Amino acid sequence: MRIVFMGPPGAGKGTQARRLAAAYGLRHISTGDLIRAAIQEGTPLGKKAQPYIEKGQLVPDELVWELAKAALAENRYDHFVLDGFPRTIRQAEWLDALLEQQGRPLQIVLNLIVPDDLIVARLSRRRVHKLTGENYHLDFNPPPPDVDPSLIIQRPDDRPEAIRRRLEVYRTTHEPLAQYYRQRGLLVDVDGVGSLDEVFARIQEVLRRQGVLVE
Repeated sequence: MRIVFMGPPGAGKGTQARRLAAAYGLRHISTGDLIRAAIQEGTPLGKKAQPYIEKGQLVPDELVWELAKAALAENRYDHFVLDGFPRTIRQAEWLDALLEQQGRPLQIVLNLIVPDDLIVARLSRRRVHKLTGENYHLDFNPPPPDVDPSLIIQRPDDRPEAIRRRLEVYRTTHEPLAQYYRQRGLLVDVDGVGSLDEVFARIQEVLRRQGVLVE
């Protein structure tokens, strides 16, 4: 399977991508995770990306592409779920060209649809451990009782007004990218509202219907 997940921040694409990967033996490739790992390991690409992350800026396309390309090569360009990549038409064109060259084109792009108000409600309840970086959610994954409450903080970009700004920025790149994949017959919208199990069942049904998942 060769799958891309799209969706706004807080739509649950990371959670569903990881679940899909675990269920079917795929590699979950998150460019956000790749960037953080490269910075932590002090790789050349990590050193180039770090100043952008520290300033709260987007890492340039070329750096993200190098990380994604290396991860895809490690997986022989197959059996993957891409999460957070591509983010632009330019990245999508690079990805298409590479996979076509390898004879392993994308099979489907899953686009999770969740209303803005629900996303704001979800993300504004998210918290992070300021020392370990561990993520929690006050409703679905609260911090353990033995964790010092003073170390559990809300990130500035998880405040409601910041979330709405992030959603506006997301749409400026998402709409053209969604149209790009829709024109290629790859984009399928998936209702992202409901429990994790309900959304995962919808994803499985779409994959079966599209002939991507054969059990």
